[in-house]
Amino acid sequence: MVSRVFSAGLSGIDGYIVTVECLLSSGLPRLDVVGLPTGAVAEAGERVRAAVKSCFFDWPVSRLTVNLAPADTRKAGTAYDLPILLSILAASGEINAPPQDAVFFGELSLTGELRPVCGALSMAMAARDAGFRTVYVPTQNAQEAAYAAGITVLPVPSLSALLDHLAGRAALPPCSPPEAPPVPDDTLDFSHVMGQHAVKRALEIAAAGGHNILLSGSPGSGKSMMAKRFPTILPPLSDSEQLDVIRVWSAVGRGQEAVARDARPFRAPHHTSSAAALAGGAGTANRLPSPGEISLAHHGVLFLDELPEFHRDVLEALRQPLEDGTVTISRAAGQVTYPARFQLIAAMNPCRCGWYGTGRCTCSKASVQQYLRRLSGPLLDRIDLQVAVQPVEYAALAARGQATEEPSASIRARVLTARGIQYARQGADVCNAALTPDRLADCCPLSDEARTMFQAAFERLGLTARAHDRVLRVARTIADLANSPVIEAEHLAEALQYRTLDRAASG
Repeated sequence: MVSRVFSAGLSGIDGYIVTVECLLSSGLPRLDVVGLPTGAVAEAGERVRAAVKSCFFDWPVSRLTVNLAPADTRKAGTAYDLPILLSILAASGEINAPPQDAVFFGELSLTGELRPVCGALSMAMAARDAGFRTVYVPTQNAQEAAYAAGITVLPVPSLSALLDHLAGRAALPPCSPPEAPPVPDDTLDFSHVMGQHAVKRALEIAAAGGHNILLSGSPGSGKSMMAKRFPTILPPLSDSEQLDVIRVWSAVGRGQEAVARDARPFRAPHHTSSAAALAGGAGTANRLPSPGEISLAHHGVLFLDELPEFHRDVLEALRQPLEDGTVTISRAAGQVTYPARFQLIAAMNPCRCGWYGTGRCTCSKASVQQYLRRLSGPLLDRIDLQVAVQPVEYAALAARGQATEEPSASIRARVLTARGIQYARQGADVCNAALTPDRLADCCPLSDEARTMFQAAFERLGLTARAHDRVLRVARTIADLANSPVIEAEHLAEALQYRTLDRAASG
């Protein structure tokens, strides 16, 4: 007898349907799992055997062949434990055939309890898109899978509870819709930053248009402090963006963490991180690479402190994702593409000692240039705003507790207004930084004075074509903050002043 149970697998962050078939035949008792299983899938037999005995069923004394179709796609992870067990019990006649309009996945413990797996949301969405009506998931994955609207999600705490449900003895309650996000944490706020109004203005522009920004200044000037508060002025995640974030985090087994957090992701890897840690895990001969830091920062912020201290290959790995919003990794197990549309905030000292431009600097001019040249021209070309952060003045610090700085809520209100203008002009979730070259002419009209200024600046500053387009996008954002349909000369002048470090590095 051949039984059939439907499950789902994960490739990158995309789910796909897997059909689990089981055949009982004559021969020596053994279990063979075929269909390109990896080690974790091949070891499912021992977990399944223990779980069957814990529920007081008899293990079939015959040869068992379990096929995972499509057989030419490599199967990884422990999500197939549950469907393999159900197919064996159904083939041996211990239980009735599971419903054919349902998908099952989950890892089994030796006592029959279900443990969470990676990619629950993506697999639930794949089941919904394939026309299935119900998905049975481990209880810990239920809230995550419930974001897949249009399919019933049933949380399963244990194998015995599932079998009681399938036999009609005790129904499993469906998972309720996702709960409202928690109240945002107010411990990080721009009202805590004294002075630095020029830098706050640049960060507001970056948030309003989705631009990348580099902060260069001496130690203690507040670069890291302001970068950590940057997510508090960003717009909230849209429904589609939140789904994307949960899918990426679920691929590394952290979907519940993404569900419980309302804010955009904020990732701050150390400067000793490798290129594989940033772009995506190394993977193995049997397993695709997992998402790296730039994918975990998808629709959020990637903060790189001490930017020149990162290895050169790590920084150059950012170039394609900054341009395309995706990262493609090829390994022995295959090729996978992960989303990586993040905002880059980078911070650095102006020289190795950190005090260039003051009497405390001990660096020679040659060493300063050598330090700046650790950042390649193509990388700097992809950073829209390059801001010099001046040391905090004593008067600003002395006014702490007396003067009131603008809170994040006020800055965020202006950011939301500017984003609303962009979405109305360009489409939902399309900010100025994401404008394609073919739309720049229509979306970024220049006044006559601004056009004359831009032509002169382009030749005088030696801007590349990419830098030209990025300056234009930043100027469009500044105009949106001023509620101006046309980019005026003052908007363009402010955008041009943020292209200074690339000239210093090449000077």
